Amino acid sequence: MVEFIASLGVFMVIAVIVFIVLLLSGIKIVNQYQRGVILTFGKFTGVREPGLRFVFPIVQHIIVVDIRSTPIDVPKQEIITKDNVTAGVDAIVYFRVIDAPKAVLATTNYVYATSQFAQAALRDVTGNFELDDLLSKREEISQQIKEIVDKQTDQWGIDVEAVKVQNIELPSDMKRAMAKQAEAERERRSNIINAEGERAAAETLAEAARIIASTPGAINLRTLNTVERISTEPSQKTTILFPIELLEAVKTIGDNMKR
Repeated sequence: MVEFIASLGVFMVIAVIVFIVLLLSGIKIVNQYQRGVILTFGKFTGVREPGLRFVFPIVQHIIVVDIRSTPIDVPKQEIITKDNVTAGVDAIVYFRVIDAPKAVLATTNYVYATSQFAQAALRDVTGNFELDDLLSKREEISQQIKEIVDKQTDQWGIDVEAVKVQNIELPSDMKRAMAKQAEAERERRSNIINAEGERAAAETLAEAARIIASTPGAINLRTLNTVERISTEPSQKTTILFPIELLEAVKTIGDNMKR
């Protein structure tokens, strides 16, 4: 009898311990940025808001869903543009869960599903653009991808906030061709600038020549001015030959000053 009571006491102690463990295992903490989806006997029965929550062990199961904005990388996709150029394009998608039960019940893995659909949309949209448009219209392409992905993921309780096309990788031969084209364009612009500078200089010289030709004695005064500048260099010896016309002009100017 004593042994029976002792065995019963041990059993009750073990039962109490198991009960306490099960009770404690039913206590869950749902963070502010999470929602808890409750399944009772495998059936959806509700959503738990942030805070300290209790679920019945064995009977109920809680699936915690993060509702914060989440970025996922869309790996590089090999695409063929509308003008038959092969390129590699990658992107990034920002999304968040707006309906936790749908995200859990409508797909086995909403993050993976969103990533896979974004990859397909990226290939489809970029394939409808020519290479020049692909390089210059990233915002338009990103918006089209966002609309397609958002429409599909809405049934999974997902809101696509933004899609950004990041890198566009071109074949090596295409890069070299574009580099040569850019170099040729820079050279063309440089030639145009040089030609415009030479034209401006020629016009200035032509105007100066016209003024000198129309002003009597202007060329002679210009020559005297040049001689004066040369004579200010004491370290240099310069022999200057004056034309007779210049001497006569100087003499005439001197006579006029005496009068």
